[in-house]
Amino acid sequence: MGKLNMATMLLMLSLLFVSIAKAETVFDIRSYGGKPNRDILLPLLDAFGDACESPTPSKVLIPKGTFLLSQVSLDGPCRKPVEVQVQGNLIAQTEPEDLNQEDSSWITFDHIDHLTLSGGGTLDGQGPKAWGTCGKDSDCNNLPINLMFNTITNGIVQDVTSKDSKQVHVNVLGSKNLAFQRFTISAPEDSINTVGILIGKSTAINITDSNIATGDECISMGDGSQDITVTKVTCGPGHGISVGNLGKYENEEPVSAVSVRNCTISGTTNGVSIKTWPASFEGSVSNMLFEDIIMNNVGNPVLIDQVYCPGNQCNAKLPSRVKINNVRFKNISGTSSTPVAVKLSCSSGIQCQGVEIADIDLTYTGDDAPEAVSQCSNVQPKISGKMNPPACSSPATTP
Repeated sequence: MGKLNMATMLLMLSLLFVSIAKAETVFDIRSYGGKPNRDILLPLLDAFGDACESPTPSKVLIPKGTFLLSQVSLDGPCRKPVEVQVQGNLIAQTEPEDLNQEDSSWITFDHIDHLTLSGGGTLDGQGPKAWGTCGKDSDCNNLPINLMFNTITNGIVQDVTSKDSKQVHVNVLGSKNLAFQRFTISAPEDSINTVGILIGKSTAINITDSNIATGDECISMGDGSQDITVTKVTCGPGHGISVGNLGKYENEEPVSAVSVRNCTISGTTNGVSIKTWPASFEGSVSNMLFEDIIMNNVGNPVLIDQVYCPGNQCNAKLPSRVKINNVRFKNISGTSSTPVAVKLSCSSGIQCQGVEIADIDLTYTGDDAPEAVSQCSNVQPKISGKMNPPACSSPATTP
């Protein structure tokens, strides 16, 4: 019996040591001099540096309270998984002279494998002052993005809020296997150039159970976006959920395998859309699914626009050279704030192929026309199920 007890004890001790070895090490910014209402740039850098070098999984803790934060880049690679837990409110700088014009983001995560950003806190970009002058300022594009995820692999962003970014809220670039869940983006409709989540050259990005309200696209998928899944997202105000704008630059990477499902879009200028420039460089868009989507007073709920030319700053008479293939719009219902509820305006140079529209039920809410219409050009979609408005009842107009 004694030997059995000893063996059991040794096993328990062994499991205990294994558990301790696997335990998460916490690096609290307060231990590095971080204090509320002060800039925590140096404490955060020091805490993250130690966490990144930790031989065990680690957590950087920003506790409840309000903290100021200058522009910062938290760089890997790290030895083990790292979590940055933001429980409090982080406040960005507001004065232009305090901003590093060479740094395009406020908070950057760079070259990290197994990153988690969580905690229930808010990242307040202090955007209103920037928006007020942005329309007159040629340097608007140099304003900081709230969050940059650059070359992140196997990451999770959950239970945090991006508020009032000066420019784009979140930019995902060169990343793989990155998930956003229970993520909130909050900005008013008149915020300038504040795309919610901008994705480029990234694979296996999953956005789910999230709320996005902003002044530009809620989600925008640019060149090189592949295997993107968007589910259970509420979008609005803003410009909807889009693929594009593609073809403006040479050697853009293909966009493929995008799935947008079970979403609600309200009060936006567009619903779900694919946009390419006319007179464009070559490119491709393939294997798109937009399904089970509710539209509430949305302009252009279903849109393919291959003559996208804002401000008439391009030659709309030359066709887009971006090839669109295998696109499905299925079970989309609700109300349209514009008479043209479905518009498929494909390139006259390379017609859209494999476009399917099925079970569409969209009603126009305005008083200047009796009912919604659909427009099509340079496409012969496969049509099935209920179709309100009648599919392709008139040709799509061009600028």
